[in-house]
Amino acid sequence: MTTTWAGCRVEVLIPDFQGSREALAIVIEARPDVLNHNIETVPRLYRTVRPAASYQQSLRLIGTARELDPTIASKSGMMLGLGEEPDEILATLRDLVRHSCQILTLGQYLRPSLDHLPIARYVSPAEFAALKAEGERMGFSHVEAGPLVRSSYHARTQLDAVKE
Repeated sequence: MTTTWAGCRVEVLIPDFQGSREALAIVIEARPDVLNHNIETVPRLYRTVRPAASYQQSLRLIGTARELDPTIASKSGMMLGLGEEPDEILATLRDLVRHSCQILTLGQYLRPSLDHLPIARYVSPAEFAALKAEGERMGFSHVEAGPLVRSSYHARTQLDAVKE
Protein backbone atom coordinates (compact mmCIF):
# COMPACT_ATOMS: atom_id res chain seq x y z
CA MET A 1 0.00 0.00 0.00
CA THR A 2 1.38 3.41 -0.95
CA THR A 3 0.85 6.24 1.48
CA THR A 4 -0.40 9.32 -0.33
CA TRP A 5 -1.63 12.69 0.74
CA ALA A 6 -2.59 15.03 -2.06
CA GLY A 7 -0.53 12.85 -4.40
CA CYS A 8 2.57 12.97 -2.20
CA ARG A 9 4.71 9.99 -1.31
CA VAL A 10 7.10 9.85 1.61
CA GLU A 11 10.73 8.80 1.56
CA VAL A 12 12.69 8.86 4.80
CA LEU A 13 16.47 9.06 4.95
CA ILE A 14 17.47 7.52 8.25
CA PRO A 15 20.63 7.07 10.32
CA ASP A 16 21.69 3.61 11.49
CA PHE A 17 20.07 4.25 14.89
CA GLN A 18 23.20 2.71 16.43
CA GLY A 19 21.71 -0.68 15.63
CA SER A 20 18.44 -0.14 17.53
CA ARG A 21 15.76 -2.43 16.09
CA GLU A 22 13.18 -0.60 18.23
CA ALA A 23 14.02 2.78 16.68
CA LEU A 24 13.81 1.27 13.20
CA ALA A 25 10.45 -0.33 14.06
CA ILE A 26 9.04 3.10 14.99
CA VAL A 27 9.96 4.43 11.55
CA ILE A 28 8.55 1.33 9.83
CA GLU A 29 5.28 1.72 11.78
CA ALA A 30 4.85 5.16 10.18
CA ARG A 31 4.70 3.34 6.80
CA PRO A 32 6.89 5.52 4.59
CA ASP A 33 6.85 4.63 0.91
CA VAL A 34 10.65 4.41 0.79
CA LEU A 35 13.13 3.77 3.58
CA ASN A 36 16.59 5.06 2.65
CA HIS A 37 19.81 4.48 4.52
CA ASN A 38 22.95 5.35 2.56
CA ILE A 39 25.79 2.86 2.86
CA GLU A 40 28.03 5.73 1.56
CA THR A 41 31.22 3.77 0.79
CA VAL A 42 33.04 0.44 0.70
CA PRO A 43 34.04 -1.44 3.89
CA ARG A 44 37.77 -0.58 3.62
CA LEU A 45 37.01 3.15 3.72
CA TYR A 46 34.14 3.04 6.21
CA ARG A 47 36.04 4.14 9.31
CA THR A 48 37.53 7.08 7.41
CA VAL A 49 34.31 8.20 5.71
CA ARG A 50 31.83 7.34 8.52
CA PRO A 51 33.90 7.11 11.73
CA ALA A 52 30.86 6.80 14.02
CA ALA A 53 29.15 4.10 11.93
CA SER A 54 29.58 0.44 11.07
CA TYR A 55 29.30 -1.06 7.59
CA GLN A 56 27.78 -4.30 8.90
CA GLN A 57 25.32 -2.39 11.08
CA SER A 58 24.17 -0.38 8.06
CA LEU A 59 23.63 -3.57 6.05
CA ARG A 60 21.71 -5.15 8.93
CA LEU A 61 19.48 -2.08 9.17
CA ILE A 62 18.50 -2.34 5.49
CA GLY A 63 17.81 -6.06 5.78
CA THR A 64 15.87 -5.71 9.03
CA ALA A 65 13.68 -2.99 7.53
CA ARG A 66 12.65 -5.38 4.76
CA GLU A 67 11.98 -8.12 7.33
CA LEU A 68 9.77 -5.80 9.38
CA ASP A 69 7.74 -4.68 6.35
CA PRO A 70 8.58 -6.05 2.91
CA THR A 71 6.05 -3.71 1.29
CA ILE A 72 8.17 -0.64 2.03
CA ALA A 73 10.74 0.01 -0.70
CA SER A 74 14.35 -0.06 0.50
CA LYS A 75 17.02 2.26 -0.84
CA SER A 76 20.69 2.99 -0.33
CA GLY A 77 23.39 5.05 -1.98
CA MET A 78 27.12 5.44 -2.36
CA MET A 79 29.48 8.32 -3.04
CA LEU A 80 32.24 7.37 -5.46
CA GLY A 81 35.64 8.98 -5.82
CA LEU A 82 36.91 8.48 -2.27
CA GLY A 83 39.53 5.89 -3.24
CA GLU A 84 37.41 2.78 -3.62
CA GLU A 85 38.46 0.14 -6.15
CA PRO A 86 36.06 -1.25 -8.79
CA ASP A 87 35.95 -4.72 -7.19
CA GLU A 88 35.12 -3.13 -3.81
CA ILE A 89 32.20 -1.23 -5.35
CA LEU A 90 30.80 -4.41 -6.90
CA ALA A 91 31.21 -6.32 -3.61
CA THR A 92 29.31 -3.56 -1.80
CA LEU A 93 26.52 -3.70 -4.38
CA ARG A 94 26.30 -7.47 -3.90
CA ASP A 95 26.08 -6.95 -0.13
CA LEU A 96 23.22 -4.49 -0.60
CA VAL A 97 21.31 -6.89 -2.86
CA ARG A 98 21.83 -9.71 -0.31
CA HIS A 99 20.28 -7.43 2.32
CA SER A 100 17.19 -6.81 0.14
CA CYS A 101 18.03 -3.30 -1.03
CA GLN A 102 15.87 -2.48 -4.04
CA ILE A 103 16.88 1.03 -5.12
CA LEU A 104 20.47 2.23 -5.50
CA THR A 105 21.93 5.68 -6.10
CA LEU A 106 25.57 6.17 -7.11
CA GLY A 107 27.02 9.67 -7.30
CA GLN A 108 30.36 11.46 -7.38
CA TYR A 109 31.73 12.55 -4.01
CA LEU A 110 32.16 16.33 -4.08
CA ARG A 111 34.25 17.83 -1.29
CA PRO A 112 32.06 20.41 0.48
CA SER A 113 34.97 22.21 2.18
CA LEU A 114 38.67 21.89 2.93
CA ASP A 115 37.68 20.36 6.28
CA HIS A 116 36.22 17.34 4.48
CA LEU A 117 37.92 14.39 2.83
CA PRO A 118 39.67 15.15 -0.45
CA ILE A 119 38.42 13.72 -3.75
CA ALA A 120 40.62 10.77 -4.74
CA ARG A 121 39.35 10.73 -8.34
CA TYR A 122 36.52 11.76 -10.61
CA VAL A 123 34.46 8.85 -11.88
CA SER A 124 33.65 9.07 -15.60
CA PRO A 125 30.09 9.05 -16.92
CA ALA A 126 30.96 5.81 -18.74
CA GLU A 127 31.94 4.17 -15.43
CA PHE A 128 28.68 5.31 -13.87
CA ALA A 129 26.75 3.86 -16.84
CA ALA A 130 28.58 0.53 -16.47
CA LEU A 131 27.82 0.44 -12.74
CA LYS A 132 24.16 1.19 -13.42
CA ALA A 133 23.95 -1.73 -15.86
CA GLU A 134 25.80 -4.04 -13.46
CA GLY A 135 23.55 -3.04 -10.55
CA GLU A 136 20.48 -3.83 -12.62
CA ARG A 137 21.99 -7.22 -13.57
CA MET A 138 22.60 -7.91 -9.88
CA GLY A 139 18.93 -7.44 -9.11
CA PHE A 140 18.31 -3.87 -8.01
CA SER A 141 14.83 -2.76 -9.12
CA HIS A 142 16.19 0.67 -10.02
CA VAL A 143 19.66 2.24 -10.21
CA GLU A 144 20.43 5.94 -10.61
CA ALA A 145 24.10 6.50 -11.38
CA GLY A 146 25.93 9.61 -12.53
CA PRO A 147 28.28 12.34 -11.38
CA LEU A 148 25.52 14.58 -9.99
CA VAL A 149 23.20 11.86 -8.66
CA ARG A 150 22.20 12.28 -5.04
CA SER A 151 19.91 10.15 -2.95
CA SER A 152 16.76 12.08 -3.86
CA TYR A 153 17.57 12.22 -7.59
CA HIS A 154 14.45 11.22 -9.59
CA ALA A 155 12.90 9.83 -6.40
CA ARG A 156 9.44 9.36 -7.91
CA THR A 157 10.82 7.40 -10.86
CA GLN A 158 12.78 5.22 -8.46
CA LEU A 159 9.70 4.33 -6.45
CA ASP A 160 7.60 3.73 -9.56
CA ALA A 161 10.19 1.19 -10.77
CA VAL A 162 9.87 -0.77 -7.51
CA LYS A 163 6.07 -0.63 -7.41
CA GLU A 164 5.60 -1.96 -10.98
